[in-house]
Amino acid sequence: MQPQSPVAIGKSGRGRGRHFRLVRAGRSQVPSCAVERSFEAFLVAVVLAGVIQIVLGIVRAGSIADFVPTSVIRGLLAAIGLIIILKQIPHLLGYDADPVGEMSFFQPDRETTFSELVNLFVAERIHAGAAVIGLLSVGLLVLWDRVKVLKGSLLPGALVAVLLAVAVNFFLRGLGDGWGVDAQHLVQVPVADSLAGFFGFLTPPDVSSLANPAVYASAITIALVASLETLLNLEAVDKLDPQKRTSPPNRELIAQGAGNIAAGLIGGLPVTSVIVRSSVNINSGGKTRLATLVHGTLLLLCVALVPGTLNLIPLSALAAVLIVTGFKLASPKLFRQMWEAGYEQFLPFAVTVSAILLTDLLWGIVIGLGFSTLFILRSNLQRPLDRRLEKHVFGDVLHIELANQVSFLNRVALRNALAETPRGGHVLIDARGTDYIDADVLSVIREFEQETAPAHDVDVSLIGFKQHYEQLEDRVRYVDFATRDLQERLTPDQVVQILRDGNERFRKGDMLSRDIAHLRDSTAETRHPLAVVLSGSSSRTPIEMIFDAGLGDIFCTRTTGNAAMPSALGSLEYACIAAGAKVIVVLGHTDNKVVRVAIEALLVPGSGNGDCVNLDAILVEIQQSVDVAWKSDWTTISREAQQARVDTVSRAHVRRTMRRMLELSPALARLVRKNEIKVVGGMYDLRTGAVEFFDAQDAPDQPVGAGRGDARPGA
Repeated sequence: MQPQSPVAIGKSGRGRGRHFRLVRAGRSQVPSCAVERSFEAFLVAVVLAGVIQIVLGIVRAGSIADFVPTSVIRGLLAAIGLIIILKQIPHLLGYDADPVGEMSFFQPDRETTFSELVNLFVAERIHAGAAVIGLLSVGLLVLWDRVKVLKGSLLPGALVAVLLAVAVNFFLRGLGDGWGVDAQHLVQVPVADSLAGFFGFLTPPDVSSLANPAVYASAITIALVASLETLLNLEAVDKLDPQKRTSPPNRELIAQGAGNIAAGLIGGLPVTSVIVRSSVNINSGGKTRLATLVHGTLLLLCVALVPGTLNLIPLSALAAVLIVTGFKLASPKLFRQMWEAGYEQFLPFAVTVSAILLTDLLWGIVIGLGFSTLFILRSNLQRPLDRRLEKHVFGDVLHIELANQVSFLNRVALRNALAETPRGGHVLIDARGTDYIDADVLSVIREFEQETAPAHDVDVSLIGFKQHYEQLEDRVRYVDFATRDLQERLTPDQVVQILRDGNERFRKGDMLSRDIAHLRDSTAETRHPLAVVLSGSSSRTPIEMIFDAGLGDIFCTRTTGNAAMPSALGSLEYACIAAGAKVIVVLGHTDNKVVRVAIEALLVPGSGNGDCVNLDAILVEIQQSVDVAWKSDWTTISREAQQARVDTVSRAHVRRTMRRMLELSPALARLVRKNEIKVVGGMYDLRTGAVEFFDAQDAPDQPVGAGRGDARPGA
């Protein structure tokens, strides 16, 4: 026994109007119910499926949709759009032998989606009147979307197209046989002769079928298939939302479960979230939950009160509405976007589209997910770890950084990377960014650490293992800071090279991985700096970061304008004589605001340093490197030209400071003469992050211009 009129249940959803469609018990949607007794027994399975969906929502199973790749979701959108277009073309041209909602590639009449289109033209199944109505409706809908005044009106284009189709059909009937659209090409809604007759269309479930095990198997199948389709459609509809809101998937499952319970109780087929009506609702301007409530209410009222009027609507007009909607879902713009995103996005997208077209929605999604999984595995195999050679102060370290997920498929890649560690070398295995490591991979690490590494005199350090994996504890076997032995062994030139290498890493953004807690504990009571840096006090010049140095490696002395003031000289002497630093770096930087203040205080009458009276001595030091001849044009040149002069003065000031410190500190001068320390200058480029090193001998003995030793700020 089949129901006379399946009932569609409307449901509200957060953020936009969404609707359910009937889920047929056919191969294209929900597998046929294995209930042997009757349709009433099938309704019991629908009710139970709704209960299961509510439970799934309560246990928050809706989050499974978050793990579906975007390429599959967009493939779902495009495929549904193409299916709508292909399936509705026969109805658009007046061939209505197949069910309007049939979505499978293989149809019940043993035709396919494509063979049906071929037969449509070969067998001359086109109905002239229906085709005219359908094509006129498509033209009207396209025009409605393109004319701004029409699109912005309160009247939906789809409603106008349907009304026009009814009017045109009345006109065509006057042209004689062959033109008018008869009942078989019109909407066919059952007409009740009374309210009791309308309620007679409803079918209650057969409670006695609860004893049939097949009912429960069917309920589970319906619940799982409908829930999966709903969650994926929900993700797809969210992407169509102009306001880009996110619908709660678990609440969707609970609400849909309640809808299926209601549908089963009154004789309706299972319902699920649907893209087609949702997209039509969005295109019609629906923005809130009220849109879907109005939609459902209007459907109920029309079916109950004016079914005869609905039966005047040509199916070709409805097909036109769906075809235009399908084109929006599968627009050429979407295909172009996926192509431009690269083959790793386009291929899963194309496979998903093709699979859904050639099978059905469920199998197509499964195939698309499987293909995407292959791409993920391929990507994981290509880059299961990041391998790089790091130059620390004590020597080289092979740093192997594991991926977020390390499966047994990555075992060979890790074993090969570990085998490249040279004899007597050091390897660091970094798992700080890893959430999962397969047991086979852990066994490879343990075997290398306990057997292979000792045999090859290789030191193994581990980071990120302690809290997650037994038998593998975090340990750092190398000393990642300057020790007394290293400090005494290095020459000044070698220290300069260490600083150059560190700055190069900083510039490239490839800084060394350091165990900060270990460094903090190791340098708490002792330090043996390799260099001392005299820099300005700018917040844009963090010395340890610029040279990618560890704790205790650099002695930092900051003074505004990096001037050789007595306090700064005292710090430099202490760092070299007491702490053993081998290199003094006087570091300036581009776009130095203090240097600009010094220049303008000297060249521009009335300029000064405001209330910063204690800054005068520093400004005087900087002004020794300013060319007073600039006074004639400083205020007329461009900002860029002024900036170039500021950088020139900064560089000259660094060189002057290098010479001045040796003049004012006999102790430092003596160490330089004995080649125990080296003084170098540097200019740090704020934009590129690069430090340019130079010697004091590269500069002339005199300042850039005729700077005055007795100059005063504002003179």
